[in-house]
Amino acid sequence: MERKNLWAPWRIGYIKGLSEKRDCFICDNVKNPAGDSDNFVLWRTELSLVMLNKFPYNNGHLLLAPIRHIGELEKLNDSEMLELTKLIAASQKALTAVIKPHGFNVGMNFGRCAGAGLPEHLHIHIVPRWDGDTNFMDVCAGTDIISQGMKDLYEQLKNASAENNLPGL
Repeated sequence: MERKNLWAPWRIGYIKGLSEKRDCFICDNVKNPAGDSDNFVLWRTELSLVMLNKFPYNNGHLLLAPIRHIGELEKLNDSEMLELTKLIAASQKALTAVIKPHGFNVGMNFGRCAGAGLPEHLHIHIVPRWDGDTNFMDVCAGTDIISQGMKDLYEQLKNASAENNLPGL
């Protein structure tokens, strides 16, 4: 069988970043509210941020993080824990309104060996899922297909947030 390539040049930034010592992109976003639209930060609350993942597993993949730079769940205080939990529900509501997924994966990775790309700053992944979204590309080529541009999705989620009175507005 002849092998073919599917080019995904936007992934090189992520791949190179794994071995380079870099600043915390979540903390960079915390410090730079003027850059929210460029960095796809959807919501800011008193204690947390919600942003689109720039290296998504699926369309609508969000990251939720406390503003404090902490890496362990047990270091969250009760207010941060409650706010992040409420943001999971609000994120699901916004994503459901805009892209109508059939379900969600919600998860956290602690430590690089467990898949954490940024182990020093705790964050929650919310990944919308659709019936049959594991297709031949993933099974045969280990490749994800992202079906919508991030700027378009960002604008749709911001509009849905305003319409549904969701956090950060």
